[in-house]
Amino acid sequence: MGRRYDPERRQRIIDAAIRVVGRHGISGLSHRAAAAEADVPLGSTTYHFRSLDELLVAALRQANEGFAAAVRDSGALADPEADVATELARLMGQWLAGDRAGAELEYELYLAALRRPALRPVAAEWCQGVADTLARRTDAVTARAAVALMDGICLQVLLTGAEYDEGYAREVLARVLRG
Repeated sequence: MGRRYDPERRQRIIDAAIRVVGRHGISGLSHRAAAAEADVPLGSTTYHFRSLDELLVAALRQANEGFAAAVRDSGALADPEADVATELARLMGQWLAGDRAGAELEYELYLAALRRPALRPVAAEWCQGVADTLARRTDAVTARAAVALMDGICLQVLLTGAEYDEGYAREVLARVLRG
């Protein structure tokens, strides 16, 4: 019997890994757990991802796309007349009010780079990508500062369970963006 052609298998494994991490944390992820969740043979996970770090890199890349895409695709940020601080504060509020578990998962994968050096380039790509988008409206240093500030605000909201304060975010972003 020949191999079954399954072009979506790699993506299903990544999606499964994200679900496993969402339920059990990074420590609960293994090739075996991802294979079971994706309903594929164990050999498929090791074929597509030789190491667990390779699988985590793919999962982090996919998870990071949510907020970065919202910033990148924001029509208001492309409008030279739009208030960047107001738009960024709105986007953060929208992201945090959406799928809270998904936001927590993104940060869990993002912060895993502290202990897993293979993830650091992906975390840096995310920061740089958002900063590059913002640099179209300000200088590169200010854009990086705004990314750090947004990261800090989101992380504090997620860690403390506090309500997101859009007015506060707008005010401090405006201060950073004014220089």
